[in-house]
Amino acid sequence: MTAADKTTAEKTADPRPLIGEPVALDLLNTRWVQEGERVDLFAGAFGLTRVEGLAIWLESAGLAGRFRADAATLVHLLTAREALARAVADPADESARTLVDAVLEHGRIRATLTAEGPGERTEFDDPTWGPAWTAARDYLELLGSDPGRIRKCASETCVLHFHDISRNGTRRWCSMSACGNRAKASRHYARTRER
Repeated sequence: MTAADKTTAEKTADPRPLIGEPVALDLLNTRWVQEGERVDLFAGAFGLTRVEGLAIWLESAGLAGRFRADAATLVHLLTAREALARAVADPADESARTLVDAVLEHGRIRATLTAEGPGERTEFDDPTWGPAWTAARDYLELLGSDPGRIRKCASETCVLHFHDISRNGTRRWCSMSACGNRAKASRHYARTRER
């Protein structure tokens, strides 16, 4: 691998500290805190353009083969991210629900009959709304399964969200190796200082 290839690979790697969450939460996690500063994958950080950040997210979320990374898609995705952030922060916020519904207006699921039997096909009034609609639809599915398992990391300095799939539903941290360990170390330090 040449130096240029290595730079390109580093530039296209997903730099976020938490990936692999359901699409709705993964979209929220395109904003995070790194070394005390807020970072946004879509804000041109890490030497990336905004659309390159979108391409990285589409790839990481498993949507790259279905949707294009372009300026219009980014605008719609940022609309969905803001709507979802408000809805997750305050599920009782009627205006947030209205914003999520506005994103959902741009697509629908059509029932189909395939050789394998009943199926579904997603349709969009404009394909650039596809990723935004997909994230909003995923949020509805999370709400339908168990809304109490949609969580924000318990660390006061972390802004990441996760879907708690632990058996007993008591996960508190976005990552035990990051925020969880910091909290344990902080508690240990406080106990040793008291002695």
